[in-house]
Amino acid sequence: MTADPTDEAAAAVTDRLRAIRGIVFDLDGTLVLGDRRNHGLTPLPGALELTAALTARGLPWLTFTNGTTRTPEAYAQTLRRIGFDLPDTAMLSPATSAVDHFLAMGHRRVLVLGGDGLKEPLRQAGFEIVASKGKPDADAVLVGWYREFTMDDLEAACHAVFGGATLYSCSQSVFFASAEGRALGTSRAICAMISSVTGVTEQIVGKPSMIGLRCAARRLRAAPQDLAVVGDDPELEMAMARHAGALAIAVATGIHAADRFTSLPLARRPHLTLDGVGGLLNLLPAAA
Repeated sequence: MTADPTDEAAAAVTDRLRAIRGIVFDLDGTLVLGDRRNHGLTPLPGALELTAALTARGLPWLTFTNGTTRTPEAYAQTLRRIGFDLPDTAMLSPATSAVDHFLAMGHRRVLVLGGDGLKEPLRQAGFEIVASKGKPDADAVLVGWYREFTMDDLEAACHAVFGGATLYSCSQSVFFASAEGRALGTSRAICAMISSVTGVTEQIVGKPSMIGLRCAARRLRAAPQDLAVVGDDPELEMAMARHAGALAIAVATGIHAADRFTSLPLARRPHLTLDGVGGLLNLLPAAA
């Protein structure tokens, strides 16, 4: 769908764009592309210009990635090095939303299957990180990017869940976008093993969960339905936006081409599909 003002549906999207109070951007495949290990990030065409224009116009935005290879602060530093102008607080990951949710749930001891990009935000928030060995006593098991996963990790996580710990996943998507094509994630595969053994289904703290979007909405000081969500994955950003009543904007620079979005059932289809994020610049209202 284009933004041709003679098109009734496009005009409705234009009206919604004028009314949004913030934008949540996906990272990989939307603003940047990296390699299969989520390193070497490069801005996608139009991403720097668009985000700079949003800042100039006073429309708040942030980036929410399901990646946990870095802390949110380290992601923000990397993005600043390649030209994005954003504070640390405008970079979110499942670690961010996990902290918010775990505090609300009263969790204190967390077994983390992931690296320091996932562990450090929890440590800073005062959580005790439980070692993944033996039969640990934990309130929660949190699974993120973890290619170093071992049978010892599996055994410890299963025992923690058997002991009453809640199982959480940073992301249940199979793939994420990289410059080399689709790259396999780890959270879903690891959770599948734990679930198969324990019979317990994971809860998602990253996208497309409302836990994640509500965390982003609080940062933007807006209700979820007053946001636009921009991303490349119909099962993540588009599903999250549609579920919350937010404006769903798809880009075809990640894991799917534009026809993948336009072929979705109407209830799951983005309100707007663009070749790339730069196309959004001309659709937004001018600065006041």
